[in-house]
Parts: sequence; structure tokens; C-alpha cells
Amino acid sequence: MTDSILTALALLCLVTALLPAVLAAVNLAALRRPMPETGTGLVSILIPARNEAGNIDATVRAALASASVPVEVIVGDDHSTDATAEIVRAVGDPRLRLVSVPALPEGWTGKNHACSHMAGLARGDHLLFLDADVRLEAEAAAAVAAQARRTGAALVSGVPRQRTDTLGEMLTVPMIDFLLLGFLPVPLMRRLPDPSLGAACGQLILVDRAAYTAVGGHAAIRKSLHDGVRLARLFRAAGYRTDLVAAAALATCRMYDGFTQAWAGFSKNAHEGMATPRALPVWTLLLGCGQVLPPLLILAGLLGLVPASALALGGLALALSLATRTAVTVAVRAPWATIPLHPAAVAVALAIQWNVLLRRERAGAATWKGRSYPVSGG
Repeated sequence: MTDSILTALALLCLVTALLPAVLAAVNLAALRRPMPETGTGLVSILIPARNEAGNIDATVRAALASASVPVEVIVGDDHSTDATAEIVRAVGDPRLRLVSVPALPEGWTGKNHACSHMAGLARGDHLLFLDADVRLEAEAAAAVAAQARRTGAALVSGVPRQRTDTLGEMLTVPMIDFLLLGFLPVPLMRRLPDPSLGAACGQLILVDRAAYTAVGGHAAIRKSLHDGVRLARLFRAAGYRTDLVAAAALATCRMYDGFTQAWAGFSKNAHEGMATPRALPVWTLLLGCGQVLPPLLILAGLLGLVPASALALGGLALALSLATRTAVTVAVRAPWATIPLHPAAVAVALAIQWNVLLRRERAGAATWKGRSYPVSGG
């Protein structure tokens, strides 16, 4: 490869590292932790639970400890085969209801069916859908409900602080915040009604009950495995506003326990994410050049394999990449170890997406919580 081509490649790395750096700076300035207010009405906290004996007690108790707003908590036991139901019954709070989710109908995914069933039983003006591994802070429910009231948004979401206790989790989970903050133009999302700008985190979504009913709720996305994105776009397509907030101080979540579980979980969502023939090459260019190649260029430069101009440009690209990861890390309270691991984490994310796209015979069904759902794989 000639020196001019190597220099051009290094310049491309710099340009593709600059885009998420600028967007992250803009988004971090735009996203704020919402403040709670009184008088926002009853919030129904709805928690779908399937074999969540290890999580459900702490999640329910944290939800019941909500302050500054009245809450009811409904746990939908989705045919658990462990002690989930018994643990919920033992909590013994009059604001808590345990309901049995009916048998899963054909054409539905489990979480959407459970959420739809619980929504039909809720009494609150706002419904807060919460994954069973999410621990709310005391004023979180009041804060997101107040944000909806202040902004007129029919859907408000945010990414909880992600606990990553193993190396495998640190190589996978931090990409959630990086992709959201580095590639979604939040100020533009707030100004334009375009459904393609809609985004939410399925771990924590608050909706206005009337708007939720009007758009068809989870029934309208019954086949989807990516409820966060699909629900936000559904609301926006119907003319409703959606919003995002900084939620790292509002809730904590440990999504997965180790690399194997994380790979399976992100593979499930890849079917409705990047892993399409048109989207993935673009994402590979943006992420591969901007985040993965710069350290390789520097290594090659130190070995005398690339010209000084390429080495300098690669160094600038790496500095931008790691500075962006550092800013995101501080904002979302992620472990500092995720910063030097960032290029490897991006490479792992791309590997998951390409594995799903290219190995359709293995990725032709998404499996989660003992259920398999047929998907197109593309």
C-alpha cells in the first residue's frame, strides 16, 4: 500500500472519529438529569418478570421506595419456573400486585405481551415500564414523570447506569451509551418529529397512558425484539413527542452476567439493529475506521510500516476516540477500565453484528429466556 493511500486512510479515520466526538459533546450538554416535581399523579411501575428470582426482590423494593410521587407496582409473572412469584408475594406491600401473564399468543414476543397485559391493569396516568434487573433511585419515577409533564413528551426514556462486573461485560455493554451519545443528534430529535430519530432504552420507559392506548401500545409492536427503538418510533409516527434524559443517576442495571450472556443478548437485538445488508457496511466504516483502526495505525507507525503523516493523523484519531469514550464514561458513571478497552469493545460489537448477518442458519431465530422467535436475519 502506497504512502498516499495510507495517509488517506488515516485521514478517513480522523474524520470518522470526529463525528461521534462532536455529537457526544453536543448530546452531553443537551441531556440532563430531570428534577422531580410533586403533583404528577399516580405512576404505575410495570415490571415483566420471567425467571427473575435473583433480581426481583431488590427491583420491587426499590420501586416501592419511590418518593415524591404516588406509585403502584405491578409485576407480571411470565410463566416463571423459579421462585419469582413467591419472592414477590413475600414483599407484602398493598401498593404491589403480582399478576400472571396469560399464555404467549402466536406472533408476540414475551416482553411485549407481558407489558401489554400489565398496561391493561394499571391505574396510573403514566406507565413506567421497567426491566426486572433495574434498580430505581428514590426520586426516579417522579423525575421522569415531571420531565414528561414539563416537555409535553408522551414518552420519556433514559439509559440507567450499567453495572459491568466482568471483562466480558466491559467489552460489550458500554457500547449502548457510546452509540446513543455518539450517533443520535439529541437536539435535532427534540426539534423534529421524524420517526427515524426516535430512540429509547427498553430498560426504562415512561409513557403517557392515553397516548400509549391511542397508538396501540405494545400490541402495535408485538413481534419486535427491540421495544425501545420501536416504541419510540411508533409514538413519533403518530405525532407524539418523545424525549431522552440522563438516567445514570436515576437507576442502575446489570444487564448480563458475563460475556456469553452478553453476546447472546446483543445478538438478539442485532436482528432489528445494525445487522442489515445496507446498514452494517456503513456502521462498519464509521466505527471501524473511527474507533478500531487508529491504534492499529499507531502500532504500524511505531514499527515503521506507515509514513509519518499517517502516524500523526492516526494519533489524532485515537486521541479523539478515547477522549469521546472518556467523556461518555464520566457522564454515565461507567468503569474507567472501559476507556482503554474501547477499541476492542467496538470490534466486539461489530463482530456480533456481522455474525448475526452472515450466519443466518445460526441466527435465524432469536432465543431468550427459553423462548425462540423467528426473525428474518436481515
